[in-house]
Amino acid sequence: MKRRWPLAAAVLAAVLGASGGVPVAAEPTKLRLQYGSATGQYVPIMPLAPKELYRHYGKSYTVEPYFMAGAGPALTALAAGEIDLAGMGPQTVANAVIEAKLDLRSIVQVLSTDVPGWNQNEFWAKDTIKSTAELKGKTIAVNSRNTSNDATIRIVLGRLGMKDGQDYQIVELRFPAILPALESGRIDAGILVLPFNLRTSGKGLRPVFSTADAFGPGEAVTWTGKADWIAKNRAMLVDFVEDHLRFRHWALDPATRLEAVKLMAQVEKQPLENYAAWLYTTKDNYRHPDGLIDLARYQKNVADLHKAGVLPGTIDASRYVDLTIAREAAARVNR
Repeated sequence: MKRRWPLAAAVLAAVLGASGGVPVAAEPTKLRLQYGSATGQYVPIMPLAPKELYRHYGKSYTVEPYFMAGAGPALTALAAGEIDLAGMGPQTVANAVIEAKLDLRSIVQVLSTDVPGWNQNEFWAKDTIKSTAELKGKTIAVNSRNTSNDATIRIVLGRLGMKDGQDYQIVELRFPAILPALESGRIDAGILVLPFNLRTSGKGLRPVFSTADAFGPGEAVTWTGKADWIAKNRAMLVDFVEDHLRFRHWALDPATRLEAVKLMAQVEKQPLENYAAWLYTTKDNYRHPDGLIDLARYQKNVADLHKAGVLPGTIDASRYVDLTIAREAAARVNR
């Protein structure tokens, strides 16, 4: 007569048998993480960070970086299941919720723009252009459509009665290509983000308006994913965010900041002096030390976009912003 094993014992025996008597450890989850700017969004330097900072890396998760120039392409990839988290602002999230009926959650603040005392994101033009009114009939560059930069143009020039495609032309260029295009005259104006706005001296260029003119401070980039995927992988995400916050504190600490800057120079294959004076300082964009999204700011950004006619509707940001993961991770780091 055959002996019947309880189900749990049978499963355990199968696991032990497959591993030579040693339980098999679960494979770390591969976190497919999109970024649009290496200096702005940390992602490419994560695998190079000191191991004592990324303590869970290789255990509960690994990071697979995916470069995509803007939030529009990132949203397409996220919706298709090709990436897990993307760097998105309120405009992209609200559009996805309203138009595509996606259930998204923004879980970590990556950077906020135009916060007083920190870097300001500005559109630059030849210094012969003295005002925004003189941009009528001109070509203006952004990194990608359906971003806060694209919306800024439509809001600021819309106040002067100008319409996209009729009174001016918006073109897409990667961030590094915008400054050379301005210098050569291929475009008339364009957004210059860090570090390119620091390279304008002696080039006959001037800022004509900023993203702050449209929104004030903005929650420009938050790590955002599908709600069901985030719920399923919440424990792993707390581990990941804990590690990232430990790195963030290290990068923002004046005593160790230069070590983080060296990693960026290594990834970008650029001289250290290109970053040393500004990266992870008040000359940079604002990063909350604990990665907490400013919910009131996020909601205001959505409301301003809707009021300006950029968004077809509005959303209740509290339904699509989850602060619990960053708070739990921060509690581990700060204890």
